[in-house]
Amino acid sequence: MNARLTRNPIALTIAAVLLLILLASTLAVVPETKQAVIVRFGEVNRIINPYRVGVPFGETGAGIIARIPFVEEIHWIDKRILSVEMDDQQVLSTDQLRLEVDAFARYRITDPLRMYISARTEQRVSDQLRPILGSALRNELGRRPFASLLSPERGQLMDNIQTALNRVARQYGAEIVDVRINRADLPEGTPLESAYQRMQTARQQEARSIRAQGGKQAQIIRAEADAEAASIYAEAFGKDPDFYDFYRAMQSYEKTFLGDGSAGEKGRSSIILSPENQYLKEFQGRR
Repeated sequence: MNARLTRNPIALTIAAVLLLILLASTLAVVPETKQAVIVRFGEVNRIINPYRVGVPFGETGAGIIARIPFVEEIHWIDKRILSVEMDDQQVLSTDQLRLEVDAFARYRITDPLRMYISARTEQRVSDQLRPILGSALRNELGRRPFASLLSPERGQLMDNIQTALNRVARQYGAEIVDVRINRADLPEGTPLESAYQRMQTARQQEARSIRAQGGKQAQIIRAEADAEAASIYAEAFGKDPDFYDFYRAMQSYEKTFLGDGSAGEKGRSSIILSPENQYLKEFQGRR
């Protein structure tokens, strides 16, 4: 028979092709990025390379596998982190601002058996999670003012949305890894301009309040400093009353004869007094 096949190259070629088809139907390569669900007569028989937390590459079960040809089918499920994009949503915040919100969620298939039974494909999982993401987003943002999106409270808001979305994702063998808001903008036109005006007014009021508090503190500090200076002067001059009188007289002379230093006033004072006047006693010297 072998000699007959050798003399008949067409038969040899057909045999080789059939053998290759048989091998291709029997052997398959499971990559690290895929989970293989083996289905026999419509029922799941086994799962190859399922997702497991903390298992390093090379020990996950990926590689060459064998199956019963024409009896067992392989359904591939992605093992990587997947993304579900949400259509723009209009959300009304507690301060009556209508927001245009764009968000997304990232998830991973952690239970390929449940995912295959409930959804069959990753696309169907995304289709099921998309409206739930929009609903959770509206519920959370509808309980908060617009300013919360610009504060640390935004992190708690994202955690709440992720928790609500995870309750649904588990039904499809998925786990939500992260939820993020790309943008949350006010619609163009009057609402946006009104919001800017309110924000500007609020900041101006806050600035006036800060300036008023600063002025009050400055007055308190100045008054305390003046009181402390007066106390120090009183204590110092109390040790030498004559020097205190002399110092105060010099200050009075400077103010009287030289003016307060304003333009055009300095040096123009004219006073006629008797040399014996008590006011000029410091010019008379000590006796």
